[in-house]
Amino acid sequence: MNVSHHELYSPAIGAAGSVVAYGHWGRPVLAFPAERGRAWDWQDNGMVDAVHTLIDEGRIKLYCVDSFDAASWSNDTLPLEQRAQQHGRYESWILDQVVPAIQQDSGGTSEIVTTGISLGAFHAVNFALKRADLFPLAVGLSGNYDPSTWNAWGERGSAAYFNNPFDSLAHAGGAHLDWLRERLSVQLVCGQGQWEDTTGALDSTRRLAALLADKGIRHELDLWGHDTPHDWPSWRSQVALHLARFC
Repeated sequence: MNVSHHELYSPAIGAAGSVVAYGHWGRPVLAFPAERGRAWDWQDNGMVDAVHTLIDEGRIKLYCVDSFDAASWSNDTLPLEQRAQQHGRYESWILDQVVPAIQQDSGGTSEIVTTGISLGAFHAVNFALKRADLFPLAVGLSGNYDPSTWNAWGERGSAAYFNNPFDSLAHAGGAHLDWLRERLSVQLVCGQGQWEDTTGALDSTRRLAALLADKGIRHELDLWGHDTPHDWPSWRSQVALHLARFC
């Protein structure tokens, strides 16, 4: 398996972030780690090995990135609006540095699959909802998609609004909603075992599926059993199953 490591500097962050690419060809898949995770986390926790057949056969090329959560969503010393504003710096890195690098590496394709685990699932789905022109398919594993439930405090403004699908998507309509209906597909996956309830992932996944259904956006909800916890073994099985379906 071809593995390459890249450091991409972000003017918005003022530092470089890591991107680790796996494979030689295939549909580009942008993978977000769990909360506060690094680009190597997918490899270190068996996620890359779980999809190695797809990589070896040239069905996907996997791009794993660093998170920026410690300075944004996970920094609960900041009010939610400021956390969302900090996330904007990470968003700039993904859109202005990571996406062009992936497109150049993959022969100019403009369509990238997003996937992620836990807080990474939020990123995968949030980016797709905001930029379905770049990310027409999102696969979220055990995500909590409602930042207002993340020990949130303080007054909320536009940054928090547009990074919360239970606000922005709930009020979407007109041409923009029609465009999302035409363009976007979302796969939501969650177990019903240990920690899926205490993290809020199970409830949030169900709520987001209901919202997508209400808005007429293509999606699937796949709930695994009560023996499926919020943990790496679950995510290895889930990512292998669902990326194979789409790639």
